[in-house]
Amino acid sequence: DLREQVERGELLLPVIFTVLVLCSVLLYFKVSLMDPGFVKSEEEADKNEEQNIVIPQVSSSIKMRRCGYCMVKQPMRAKHCQVCQHCVRRYDHHCPWIENCVGEKNHPLFIVYLSIQLVVLLWGGHTAWSGLYFKQSWDWLKHNIFLLMSFILIVIFTIVVLLLLISHLYLISCNTTTWEFMSYHRISYLRHSELENPFDQGVVLNLWRFFC
Repeated sequence: DLREQVERGELLLPVIFTVLVLCSVLLYFKVSLMDPGFVKSEEEADKNEEQNIVIPQVSSSIKMRRCGYCMVKQPMRAKHCQVCQHCVRRYDHHCPWIENCVGEKNHPLFIVYLSIQLVVLLWGGHTAWSGLYFKQSWDWLKHNIFLLMSFILIVIFTIVVLLLLISHLYLISCNTTTWEFMSYHRISYLRHSELENPFDQGVVLNLWRFFC
């Protein structure tokens, strides 16, 4: 029977689904445990020349400041995370989902993780829905309550992941971070910039530089 199922291709979809779930779990641990881009003390060399090349529109009077918590010299777009107790390069946010910061090093993998997670949830939701045949009886509800609750939970998580992924892709296409978007008026290099977003180089180039 197993050989016949393989020949008919009936096992291909379950295998693909299992691989996607494993990839999702591995990416979760990878993004959770990896260095998001912590600023090290030996990286305190002056970065003004590099920053002027990247964003020449930012006023030259803006000086890089030392972090009041870990005392390292913060590069532009870095922020101290109170939870991780480190300054993070290109800080986006601290994600309680992965219990780690999302920053310069793990942000692309975080997007890949969300994408695969969304595919798994949509697939699982479709599978759960295909097994539901609604009948107005307590007997039906007693035998299908677990499947029904699973479907409702999958729908909730799917909406959360979808909104999170869309918002991140939008911010990436604008070359900004969640922290910069939410705290624009408190950030000196954005508040004193001649442009609304001095990092924006167009959607295509922004996406290319982020992912590639």
